[in-house]
Amino acid sequence: MKIAVLGGDGFVGWPTSLHLSDQGHEVHILDNLSRRWIDTELGVQSLTPMDSIQERTRVWHEVTGRRIHFHLLDLARDYDLLKGWLAEHKPDAIVHFAEQRAAPYSMKSDRHKNYTVNNNVNATHNLLNALVETGIDAHLVHLGTMGVYGYSTIGAAIPEGYLPVGIETMSGDTVTQEILYPSNPGSIYHMTKCLDQLLFAFYAKNDGLRITDLHQGIVWGTHTEQTRRHEQLINRFDYDGDYGTVLNRFLIQAAIGYPLTVHGTGGQTRAFIHIQDSVRCIDIALQNAPKAGEKVKIFNQMTETHRVRDLAEMVGKIAGAKVSYLPNPRKEAAENDLVVKNEQFLALGLNPITLKEGLLGEVIDVAKKYAYRVDRSRVPAVSAWTKDIARTIDRDPEGKRLKSVS
Repeated sequence: MKIAVLGGDGFVGWPTSLHLSDQGHEVHILDNLSRRWIDTELGVQSLTPMDSIQERTRVWHEVTGRRIHFHLLDLARDYDLLKGWLAEHKPDAIVHFAEQRAAPYSMKSDRHKNYTVNNNVNATHNLLNALVETGIDAHLVHLGTMGVYGYSTIGAAIPEGYLPVGIETMSGDTVTQEILYPSNPGSIYHMTKCLDQLLFAFYAKNDGLRITDLHQGIVWGTHTEQTRRHEQLINRFDYDGDYGTVLNRFLIQAAIGYPLTVHGTGGQTRAFIHIQDSVRCIDIALQNAPKAGEKVKIFNQMTETHRVRDLAEMVGKIAGAKVSYLPNPRKEAAENDLVVKNEQFLALGLNPITLKEGLLGEVIDVAKKYAYRVDRSRVPAVSAWTKDIARTIDRDPEGKRLKSVS
């Protein structure tokens, strides 16, 4: 297939592009490189050294003989360029990663909230609109988030996207209707993913677009089969308080002798998936496209759930690290359970990678190798959900006063 990977320079986009190219597909990356500009804005860099996208794709061709094509394009702003690109290249499938992905970054300030909404929602709608206008029958696979469901405790497993509900009619009978599981976003970022769901449902119903939405858990790890083939193919590794995912942050903290930062009670239960499984799931989704006229196909793209404090204890035992409990910058319940159904990917052949000491040790080894690149001042999470919470965030685990987040 000819596959367009939107946001293919990012944390999940890059290893996905390599994986799909390795499978023999013709891969085109469309990216405005905004994630690299955000690094500059935040004054932080990936733990792992990253070459330019042009150098990355050159090395991939040198190592494998396969080409990945790069196109500099901003989906949210360059609608006409996007429509022209689609009309010219006519991809068979599109993988959509081109959204600002960090909840803390989306809550830093009013400017960051506006950027996240403008970038994410416009990118998604521009893409859907352009597909309709060009008449291209491309299967769209979108990377969403488990966060659309929220993290409340209801005592039942979260289904894969849809919920059957009974509705009482005027005559007193009960009819069953399937609806999108009620959204409950916990940040501006998560809210944009909820809006994506509604856009997908409309365009699938109104225009017959074939869409798969992947509600993904927190990604951990850095290596995939393809990124191991050459040092310059390595994936990015975020450790800072805005973009570093919780488990990866624990692993880098352990590697540099920094206390593991657990916010609040650590009773927040989250869904997780290894980066290798993430790219496998995207491949499986591409092979199992819905038909035109069918509703949006929704998968829960996760393999296991863990409480944050349990993860900290696990990493602490492996690495001999201390755990530090800090005020929670997020506005969320102190404790929650999370039971998630993920039968669809398992039925389609996914053999999940679960948290094991060996794999955690591998990531710690990567963290230790590049520990000299860590800016310790960027480790604490300082983006607060409300101004009241911001006032409670004062010092990091090492006793240093944190910068204002307002």
